[in-house]
Amino acid sequence: MPLKKATVFLNPAACKGKAGNLFEKNAAPILHLSGLDVTVVKTDYEGQAKKLLELMESTDLIIIAGGDGTVQEVITGLLRRADEAAFSKIPIGFIPLGKTCTLSHTLYPESTSRVQHITNATLAILKGETVPLDVLQIKGEKEQPVFAVSGLRWGAYRDAGVKASKYWYLGPLKTQAAHFFSTFKDWPQKHQAALMYVGPTERPPEEPDEKSRPPFIVRLYRRLIAFLSSPKGSSQEVAPEDWEELKLSTIELSIATRNRQLDLARTEDFMDICIEAESVSKGQFIQRGSQKMRDPHICPEGIQYIQASRCILQLPEGTEGSFGIDNEEYEAMPVEVKLLPRKLQFFCDPRMREQMLQAAVQQEFMAQGQSPP
Repeated sequence: MPLKKATVFLNPAACKGKAGNLFEKNAAPILHLSGLDVTVVKTDYEGQAKKLLELMESTDLIIIAGGDGTVQEVITGLLRRADEAAFSKIPIGFIPLGKTCTLSHTLYPESTSRVQHITNATLAILKGETVPLDVLQIKGEKEQPVFAVSGLRWGAYRDAGVKASKYWYLGPLKTQAAHFFSTFKDWPQKHQAALMYVGPTERPPEEPDEKSRPPFIVRLYRRLIAFLSSPKGSSQEVAPEDWEELKLSTIELSIATRNRQLDLARTEDFMDICIEAESVSKGQFIQRGSQKMRDPHICPEGIQYIQASRCILQLPEGTEGSFGIDNEEYEAMPVEVKLLPRKLQFFCDPRMREQMLQAAVQQEFMAQGQSPP
């Protein structure tokens, strides 16, 4: 059999320039010994991975070696391709080498050391178990769309968090210092916008594997029956009456996928929109800011929470500041955010996948009023 081709996108600048060495010592030997035909592509500057993905020829699997920024660049380049429908079916591996590696919490169990975490992730890729992850398509008025697997943040917590590294000389107090000095600005820090959104969509049944698919004539018959039974003139476009509109004034807005709390048994597809009240004391702001540095999309009690499959965020003219999209900074502008449910297949540790499947079975039994086995 021909060797499977694996294309690795390595960001050597991740983890303050240590990523290249971490990859060569801990992940590369495992990949080369696995029998894969491995091609390592090193990125030299920000945004290069997007361009390289547009030119990439066929490969059997894609491996992202870096942090959140590298993941966001690679999936954006992948999903901007003209043939993205075919390329999005290529399984993706993630080797966590960056400062922030949000997907690690979903794909791999906690490890006692960084080296163990990297080797466990590499071995999980070779074991071949995958889980489907949602993707957010974020499109401005003129720019090409950007894609994210975690989400978008806009507000005072994000702005303070990105400045924490400036106070490195304060050691473990740098996060509190960044949020403390942020309170010297106009208070409360209001972010005003208009939000239009559509509620969750029903999840269609999963397509069977190629091996277990029924014969072509049976599939054709089923499609014909489905077509004849569907209402005439039905459209994929959202009807105007389905849109909800909301004026908001918030200290922070976040739009996040459900990948962090992956539920394989969910019957609806949606993203989480969290709108935090602007009436927060300075002490609460500093305390919550530290929590959000550990989990950026945490939604504290008392916030407005919306489930949506699509939304449009309109900002007042002259709005300044930045969005954080998968921890990468983008200019704040009016955007449309669309959920692409189960768009990409990511390799994960078999133990994590087993936990998700067990949780799905338990939920199904509970929904039927039975106790799980």
